[in-house]
Amino acid sequence: MKKFALAGNPNAGKTTLFNALTGATAHVGNWPGVTVDKREGLYKKLPEPISIIDLPGIYSLSPYTPEEVISRNFILKEHPDCVINIVDATNLERNLYLTTQLLEIDVPVVVALNMMDEVKKSGVEIDVKVLEEKIGLPVVSISALHTDGVDELMRRAFEASKTKRKGKTVLENTELVHLIGDCKIALDGLGVEDSLFHAVKLVEMDELEVAAHPQPTKVVEEFKKTFKDDTFGTDFDAIVADARYKHITKHYTLAVKKAVQHGKDKNTKSDKADKVITHKIWGIPIFLAIMFVVFHLTFSENFLFLGGLLENWTSLEGTAFEGLFGDGSLASPGVVLFNLLDVATFSFIDWANGALTTLGASEWAIGLLCDGILGGLAGVLSFLPQILVLFLLFSILEDSGYMARVAFILDRLFRKFGLSGRAVMPMIMGFGCSVPAMVNTRTLLDQKERTATIRVIPFFSCGAKLPILTAISGAIVMRFGVGNADVITYSMYVIGIVTAIVSVILMRSTSMKGDVTPFIMELPTYRKPQAVSLLLHVWDKLKHFLEKAFTIILASTVVIWFVSHFNWNWQFLTDENIDQSILAGLGSLIVPLFTPLGFGSQLTSWAWVFGVAAITGLIAKENVIATFGTLAACIVSGFVEVEEGVSSVVALIDATSITIPALLAFIAFNMTTIPCFAAVATAKLESPNSKTFRNTLLFWLATSYIVSMMVYVIGTWWWTAFIFVAIWTIVFVLIHLHTKGLIFKKKAL
Repeated sequence: MKKFALAGNPNAGKTTLFNALTGATAHVGNWPGVTVDKREGLYKKLPEPISIIDLPGIYSLSPYTPEEVISRNFILKEHPDCVINIVDATNLERNLYLTTQLLEIDVPVVVALNMMDEVKKSGVEIDVKVLEEKIGLPVVSISALHTDGVDELMRRAFEASKTKRKGKTVLENTELVHLIGDCKIALDGLGVEDSLFHAVKLVEMDELEVAAHPQPTKVVEEFKKTFKDDTFGTDFDAIVADARYKHITKHYTLAVKKAVQHGKDKNTKSDKADKVITHKIWGIPIFLAIMFVVFHLTFSENFLFLGGLLENWTSLEGTAFEGLFGDGSLASPGVVLFNLLDVATFSFIDWANGALTTLGASEWAIGLLCDGILGGLAGVLSFLPQILVLFLLFSILEDSGYMARVAFILDRLFRKFGLSGRAVMPMIMGFGCSVPAMVNTRTLLDQKERTATIRVIPFFSCGAKLPILTAISGAIVMRFGVGNADVITYSMYVIGIVTAIVSVILMRSTSMKGDVTPFIMELPTYRKPQAVSLLLHVWDKLKHFLEKAFTIILASTVVIWFVSHFNWNWQFLTDENIDQSILAGLGSLIVPLFTPLGFGSQLTSWAWVFGVAAITGLIAKENVIATFGTLAACIVSGFVEVEEGVSSVVALIDATSITIPALLAFIAFNMTTIPCFAAVATAKLESPNSKTFRNTLLFWLATSYIVSMMVYVIGTWWWTAFIFVAIWTIVFVLIHLHTKGLIFKKKAL
């Protein structure tokens, strides 16, 4: 089977093209670095199926970042039958730099001029035939977003793959051409494949080439002794880069014809929007406001703060849809969908309970199926609509190009704390899932910066933690009649972000000191999100969520039901006696640990349920609500009286007499403590050694304990906020003095 590799700059539309070709659900993002490892799919519209490999987005084939090494090694060592070089036609000159490097490899290459629809809108024309003639490679005009020209591209690539191609270089008229030729001869003598590419890299003193070919390196070193350039000296890397750009400007840009503007503002709409959105003062407030709108659309039970203005018709009292669209006010789209699914799952479990009772099923069988399996799953799945709404809104922001601006805005803030904007992108990915976010830290060059970033990624709450926030914030509003669920949820997200910033300051000022790596990114133009791309995003998240629900969470709810319905003598217990169960016994042992956090020994006899839920959440965060659903059905007499999700938490509030500050502390603990097993395994894989990994686990435990304790104490006794402010002020003053070398200086021996 033929293999075609997709190679291109970040934001060139490479992964969008991959999805268009394969129909796969690979994550598509409008920021650099979204793809870390290659993805593979099949294109089936040619005489034979073609394996399509989506390589990481790169700017060059130099080993400056892990992505560049991955792409370079794949092309050189895996020998694809063709490389499809995706070029952003709106930024032709910069994108063609990579093309000039691919030219030097002995592999068929086809250039895909992407985003040609945007080029035409801007009044620019690109003569594809002229460009093809100048480059010497097949060039095809496409729009990956609209799938225009995609099949023609694959047809040209298929034809190109049938013929072997020898590499050529655009450096033929430079003063280094003879040195490149000498190095190529030496490498040919050693039997090195793609000798021209390796020769150019050797002249650049590429670290991989120098290490692999020490003998030919001496040729370059000897040549340097007799060479002197007025501009770059003997920096051959800079000389080569300059020569590439000069060649592109002189030969390739001839194909570009720009429309003449008379008296018009040369700034594009994106430029004008960025003057406001990326403003150094208003950028962050605008970001916070946009995030609040996202959470308001997803979680608010008082949509647009209409209050009781719509009370007479939103409640639909006395109908089958009572409370579906709100109770006293209009609910947000996310809450309406949540209510709809909640009614459906509750009705199904009620029906299943009645059907099993009619069939004469035993008490334990009814309890296992309805309370354990269905109750636990329903407690998690009832939040699926809100999770999908949130992911949809995030995907819109991502595909529109706004999330790239967020990385740019936050770079200015995080750089002051020792992290570059490149570290911001994995953090933002953490809102979706911590696992790919941690993997994405491979784009960071400094190991200490990588470790610090991995440690704070879980504080950007992923979708798995969303049911915890939604259920508890909804229960607070329902049971205590205070606040708005969207405001509470939004505030807890902000606490997670603030915790991440404070943690970064502490780490990068003490044990994780290091230089801030440079961060250069090109802001993509704003684009209208496409329905197909958004649906792929949402389906990808939905599939991942359902896989966990019907595997890890399903198994966990069964185990929880068993250990809560059997005692240490393995005698079956009824719901009224689960306080004598194995789970209750284990839970009672850990209750004192959570006393400073508000959900420990100060609660009633059912205090252990919160500690147990937090522990089960270490397997998968969705387990927290699944555990609540299973235990609430046992604690409250008659399962049919307890609905899933929010109502399960309300039942546990009544059973334990837990307070609002303690509930908020419980949210904070689960947001910042050790993440799920999958994220922990990823953190271990990405850690440089076992000691660093152990310290990461301790960091998560300590941070979650301190943050949740502060939330509970300040929420219970507001005046303690001044004490904590004083303590943290002293800590940061001491750190500042230490970094200035004024205190804690080591004595000279």
